[in-house]
Amino acid sequence: MATFIPRKVFPALNSLPRSYFLGHHKAGLDKMKTMLSHIDLVIECRDYRIPLSSRNPLFEENLAGRERLIVYTKQDLGSEGYQQDRNRERLVQDFQRPSAVLFSDYKDKSSVRKVLEFAREHAAAANSLTGARMMVVGMPNVGKSSLLNALRGVGVHKGKVAHTGAQPGVTRKVGTTVKIIDDGESGEGVYLMDTPGVFIPYVPDAEAMLKLALCGSVKDTIIAPTTLADYLLYNLNLYKPSVYAEYEQPTNDIETLLAALARKTGRLQKGGTPDYEASALWLIQRWRNGHLGRFLLDEVTHATLEAERGANGSAGVSLSQGRKMMKELRKQKSRLKHLNSQ
Repeated sequence: MATFIPRKVFPALNSLPRSYFLGHHKAGLDKMKTMLSHIDLVIECRDYRIPLSSRNPLFEENLAGRERLIVYTKQDLGSEGYQQDRNRERLVQDFQRPSAVLFSDYKDKSSVRKVLEFAREHAAAANSLTGARMMVVGMPNVGKSSLLNALRGVGVHKGKVAHTGAQPGVTRKVGTTVKIIDDGESGEGVYLMDTPGVFIPYVPDAEAMLKLALCGSVKDTIIAPTTLADYLLYNLNLYKPSVYAEYEQPTNDIETLLAALARKTGRLQKGGTPDYEASALWLIQRWRNGHLGRFLLDEVTHATLEAERGANGSAGVSLSQGRKMMKELRKQKSRLKHLNSQ
C-alpha cells in the first residue's frame, strides 16, 4: 500500500469573498465608541484556534485609551494540554504585553474564575463607589456571549442572559450591563456589557478568510460548504488523518471523503447519490464541536507573530480602505467573468 502524502499547500482561492462587515457591525462599533467613557476595562475575545486571524484591529483603533484584557476563548477546541500548547500560550502572552492575556473554556469553571479574578482585581484597584463597568468585544461567534453567561453563572450564580448560537449574528446590538461580581471590595459590584461581533472590513489573505469561516465567524452560506470542508480536510491531514478513519482511508480528495461520509451517515439524495453539501456541513460541525481533533489553524511562532504585527500595524485596514479593496475585488471578478464568457 502506497504511503499517504498530505498536501503541503492549499490551492489559492483569490475569488473568495474577503469581508463580512455588515451594517449592524458598524452600528455596534459606533455605539461602543460612544460608551467608552463609561467603561473601565475592555475584554476582547479571540478564538483560540485562530489567535492571529481572529484579531480585529478595529478594536485597537476605536477603543483605544482603556485597559484591555485579551481572552482566547474555546481553548478546549484547540489545546490538547501538551507542553507545546503551554509553550505556545506563553509565547502569545509575551507578545501581547502590556495587555493581559487569559485562555478560557466557558464550560471550565476554573478558567472562568481566572477571568473573574482579573475583573475583581481591576475593579478593586479603580476604587469606584459606583462599581466597575466592563465591555466584552470580539469578532462574530468567538464566544463573547457564552463567556458572559459563564461569568454571570460562576460570579453571581444567576442564569443565562445573553443568547448564543452556532451561527454568527445572534447578538446584533449593544446590550445592557449585567452583574458578574457582587458587592464587596469593588463597591457596587462589577458589570459587563455584551456587544455584537464586528468583522474586519477587508481580509487581505484568502486563507485567513477560510480560517474565519471554518471557525464560524461568517455564515455558512458565504463560502461554499464543500470548499470549507476541503480546507478542513487539508488541515486534518496535516494534523492526523486517522481522525476520520471511520469514514474513509487517508485521502486528499474531498469528494471521496464526502461520498464515503454520506453513505456512512445516510446523507443521500434520490437515487442514492451523495448529498455533498449536507455531508460537508456535517463534517465541519463535527470539527467545530471538537470531535475531529483539537488543533490550531494559525501557525503561532515568533516569526508569524512578528509578521502579523508588521502586516496589521496598529490599526489595520480602515473602513474606507476596506470598501475600496472590496470594490476593486468585485471589478476583478467581473473582468474575469467577462473574459471567460468570450
